[in-house]
Amino acid sequence: MFRNTARCLDALFVIAGALIAHRLRFATGYELADDERLLIAFNCVLVLLLFPMFGFYETWRGKSLPAMLGRVVLAWFAVVTTSLVLVFTLHRMDAVSRLWFGYSTLISGALIVATKCIAHLMLRTARRHGLNYRTVAVVGTPGFTRTLLSHLELAPHAGFKPVCVFDTTQAGEASPDIIARMSKLPVLRDMDGFVAKVREEHINEVWLALPLSEERTIYRFTRAFQNDFINLRFIPDTRSMTLFSHSLVEVLGLPTINLCGAPHPSPQLWPKIVFDRLFALAVLIILAPLFAVIAVAIKTTSPGPVFFTQMRKGIDGRPFGIYKFRSMTVHHEEAGNLTQARKGDARVTKLGAFLRRTSLDELPQFYNVLIGQMSVVGPRPHALEHDDLYKDLVYGYMHRYRIKPGITGWAQVNGYRGATAKIEKMEARVKFDLFYIHNWSFWFDVKIVLITLLKGFVGRNAY
Repeated sequence: MFRNTARCLDALFVIAGALIAHRLRFATGYELADDERLLIAFNCVLVLLLFPMFGFYETWRGKSLPAMLGRVVLAWFAVVTTSLVLVFTLHRMDAVSRLWFGYSTLISGALIVATKCIAHLMLRTARRHGLNYRTVAVVGTPGFTRTLLSHLELAPHAGFKPVCVFDTTQAGEASPDIIARMSKLPVLRDMDGFVAKVREEHINEVWLALPLSEERTIYRFTRAFQNDFINLRFIPDTRSMTLFSHSLVEVLGLPTINLCGAPHPSPQLWPKIVFDRLFALAVLIILAPLFAVIAVAIKTTSPGPVFFTQMRKGIDGRPFGIYKFRSMTVHHEEAGNLTQARKGDARVTKLGAFLRRTSLDELPQFYNVLIGQMSVVGPRPHALEHDDLYKDLVYGYMHRYRIKPGITGWAQVNGYRGATAKIEKMEARVKFDLFYIHNWSFWFDVKIVLITLLKGFVGRNAY
């Protein structure tokens, strides 16, 4: 009933948009020409046929609003494109006002998107007040079950209400009343009793919050509910895999879970890419006089080149040459060895010590950002020798290179910059880097840049 009403409303919005556009374009009332009526009728038919193909009328419960609105826009674009092809095919483009067509496309599209958004927000509000919800029974061990229940508690607008828990902890293992104490939900351990409760209370969904290795348990519940009309969902417990990217994709027509891969799709990174290039260009232009002053100071205070280049790993481990202002005397180290600068290091010049403390030696890296090798914000790249040392000592170390390295980062604004003499310091730095990768957003980048500017570039551990 609801879906049929929604389809009729969408067709009415197509007509309403065309009428409003006609009034705006011609200011002569709402009488349409025959060609315009034919085009409107065709658009209405397309809406009724194409929108369901885009999953337009599926439930939005628990789904991202921007993603669903994006699907709405894509479906409307498909309708408009198809109608344009029809007009050109019938050679009737000259009989239709282009301005009217543009107005009607925008107005009808805006009406459809706005009503979907309003309906979604109204449903979220209703669900927060305990209406329009689906009951859920959760199956799993105490640890992951508590995590899942806390997610449900923090998202009442999704419209899922947990009503009971089935504890899969084996007899004799330390367990069990933890879930009941924390969630105040009934906890069952008898399979027959659990199945009976789900059926008697007409519970809508059963969520299997189980590790990937629990295939036998999953099959057991699948068999138990094979004749029941409930939604049975598998939510894999992947906490032991901290690098899990939480994405499900289709490969060769098969559903595939990405255990470790690129953490963010390319389209999502476009704001970051544009910001990087514009910010780097602005810095290089504005600070050009400072670059010149530093270059002259380096040449006049110690023999050797102005810039120091060192190979580092970039995104996906691709090597590139990172640029810095030279802060040490020219020296050579044995192949495969790299000695970090320490307090009072004789190799560091007096000017170099100042440049390192203030991070001015890092400024040439904005050129690396400009040409796309680095980002303004991201995990700091380390020397290749340090990569070889830490990749087997610190879990997740190499995962830092699944995104572009940065000039500043979440670890740096939290005090982790400069030398890393202890393994504990590198572990802490990697934890901050992985948190940044897993929680990245464009506004997170802006926050880190602002913190960097407010705190300054001075570091106590930079020698």
